Amino acid sequence: MEPTAPSRYAQRITARVRAADAARPWLWDGAVTLVWTVAALVDAAGGWRNVARDPSLPAGLVAVLSLALALPLYARRRRPTTVLAVMAAAAFASEVSGAFLQAGFLQVLPLFQLALTRPPRRLLWAFPALALPLLAGALRFDGEAWDAHVVPTLWAYAGVALLGITVRSRRDHTAALEDRARRLEIERDQEGRLAAAAERARIAREMHDIIGHNLSVITGLADGGRYAAARSPERAAQALEAIGTTSRQALGELRRLLGVLAVPDGAPGADRTPQPALADLAPLLEGVRKAGLPVAADLPDPLPALPPGAELTVYRVVQESLTNTLKHAGPGATATVRLTAAPDGTVVTVTDTGTPSGPPGRGRGLTGMRERAALYDGTLDCGPLPAGTGWRVRLHLPAARPNSPEESRP
Repeated sequence: MEPTAPSRYAQRITARVRAADAARPWLWDGAVTLVWTVAALVDAAGGWRNVARDPSLPAGLVAVLSLALALPLYARRRRPTTVLAVMAAAAFASEVSGAFLQAGFLQVLPLFQLALTRPPRRLLWAFPALALPLLAGALRFDGEAWDAHVVPTLWAYAGVALLGITVRSRRDHTAALEDRARRLEIERDQEGRLAAAAERARIAREMHDIIGHNLSVITGLADGGRYAAARSPERAAQALEAIGTTSRQALGELRRLLGVLAVPDGAPGADRTPQPALADLAPLLEGVRKAGLPVAADLPDPLPALPPGAELTVYRVVQESLTNTLKHAGPGATATVRLTAAPDGTVVTVTDTGTPSGPPGRGRGLTGMRERAALYDGTLDCGPLPAGTGWRVRLHLPAARPNSPEESRP
């Protein structure tokens, strides 16, 4: 329900008053104390005799008691317990003397502040302190009709205390809601940063795999074409054609990746071209062969059915492994790609006969492969073969769990 214009205006005024009070609390406390002190002194000038049981009391005593009931109000927000105790003592003197000063009702102000800001157990002594002056005056001057003076006043004090407790509860509830909203906002910000970091890592992996592999293939084709140009122009032309095909494929993958980033999910015009899958392994291997690396493939027929993300992981691991072979295995190396599907999961092994260079685990490519495997609870092992006869990369992806996110996609 939308607030009305007067309600919004009242909320703005209230907010401004609270802000001014928070900035200069002494100003508000001083104004309240001054107003009620003037009122108490005006009453002490003669009006107190209208309710007094002993109108013959000295004016000086009445003025002192009036000030004792009004001036402590200045500290009521900082020390409500002390202020109430001082005012209760002054009220006791007023009641016992027969002055019955109306300034005694000012005790409701520190009482309200006590209920608003202090633990409820503080009220257990506050009510005896408020009731004792009333009982003393009533029993001394009113006799059997003592309850007519005591009971209504105590009910008024109880109402003020309940009001303070209610305001406090509502304030605490509002503060709790605001604190919860702040925590939720912080959690959303943290989740957003984590999601952004994960997305950056995903994009980095994709860019590395796309650019690194295709540039390695292009480099191999260019080197082969340069050597073939003098002896076999036809083979040089084939190398140039393969370079063009590989370049166009790399550009297409980059456009698809960047298009997904630029266009919101589900928006018209978003590129829905599927990511590489197991069916794309054959063209991948053919492109590597054209780049000059003999590759033997041991792939099951038909290929196993895996979730789309798992198929992309297998494809990227094979792609990265062969790219590393192209870059680091040296001349004369060969590679073998073997894919095995079993009930407990899928195993992909890529081996080569090159000379290993550097310890395992270094480089963005191997890190990216491990991260991809971890997304599907898989493992990736890589390292040199025994006796330095080559390099091996082994990926194991366990069988998809029932009701996994990948399986639940329509």
